[in-house]
Amino acid sequence: MMDVRSNGAGSVVTTGERDKIQRDVRAYRLQRVQEQLRQYDCPAILLYDPVNIRYATDTSNMQVWAGRNPARYVMVFADGRIVAWEFHSSEHVWDGLDLHVELRGAKSWTFFNAGHEAENRAQQWGAEIVDVFRKYAPGERLLAIDRLDPFGTAYLEKEGITILDGQALMETARLIKSSGELVLIGESLRTAEKGIERMRRELRPGLTENDIWAHLHFENIRNGGEWIETRLLASGDRTNPWMHECSSRVLKEGDLLAFDTDMVGPNGYCSDISRTWLVGDGRPSDEQRKLYEYAYAQVHYNMDILRPGMTFREFSEKAWKIPEQFVKNRYCCLAHGIGMVDEYPSIAHMVDWDAAGYDGRFEVGMTVCVESYIGAEGGTQGVKLEQQVVLTEEGCVSLTDCDFETDWL
Repeated sequence: MMDVRSNGAGSVVTTGERDKIQRDVRAYRLQRVQEQLRQYDCPAILLYDPVNIRYATDTSNMQVWAGRNPARYVMVFADGRIVAWEFHSSEHVWDGLDLHVELRGAKSWTFFNAGHEAENRAQQWGAEIVDVFRKYAPGERLLAIDRLDPFGTAYLEKEGITILDGQALMETARLIKSSGELVLIGESLRTAEKGIERMRRELRPGLTENDIWAHLHFENIRNGGEWIETRLLASGDRTNPWMHECSSRVLKEGDLLAFDTDMVGPNGYCSDISRTWLVGDGRPSDEQRKLYEYAYAQVHYNMDILRPGMTFREFSEKAWKIPEQFVKNRYCCLAHGIGMVDEYPSIAHMVDWDAAGYDGRFEVGMTVCVESYIGAEGGTQGVKLEQQVVLTEEGCVSLTDCDFETDWL
């Protein structure tokens, strides 16, 4: 594993080096999908999720819109063959890619596109899907699919197709990052850091939460980023409980301000960093410092124990023990995978294990976000922290140098 700070995530590369990295990443990701198909003895997968399509083919077309409107889809075969049904007049998004692709026009049968003809359109869609599948995988019946509406599912099953959960297959494929992916992740993180620096520089009483949040969007778009998945920025009493999205609330001297970037940046990779700051030039109160101390301890203790080979349950059992007054408002997970977006796994707190936990094992090459939220039930403020890391043979290595408020400790 490379040194992810000096030679990997965060390194400056030439145009020629970057082109080679992108080619290598493209080949690696397609190979990961093929490996999963072979492991499941499945000849092909049909992809609708725009993030999965991006992972497998490195094509992007109106990602957020396509997430709501299933208007492009791709079938990837275990032998590497790709058949892509592209949105209207958008074949150009495939230009310059060294892929064996057969391009066709997409058929959309959502109510928006088809109205009361949706079922008939779905049958036309299904006939073509079955024809392509049987052409390139003769005699096969098992097809993995990551997302599909009821009409489509019913048609394929009627035609004798057995459907496999393709989302599980793709999440597993996306689990282990190559050294080239770490470089691309680093470019996204450097963009997020620029946005965070800009937010910090502009932070002052009298601005609104929306004013501050806009600076992250500005730097993301300016540097070739794509979108931000949430609006998780809150100040003052809106920091407790967590999950308030940013608003027109005016920042006041002495407020805590907390945020979670959830930023899909350059190359389609997510930068997921949470920090909590003080508004104004004063010093944090004793309560604010104590909340921060707990959150900082939780993140760094859990980073210190996180190792490849550890099971998810073992990590949950050994994790930092949240003081009783903060358990009710705990964050929804201890840690989660990260790549193009939040990814498998999501590690449940031990108190939630029976209801939400599942086991697995941490591996070298996984990228993970270690989480903390500390805010007392019925309290008026809270602290949110999150650090993005990669697992190496030696343990857990931070992928960002974004500062913590260590002078509060």
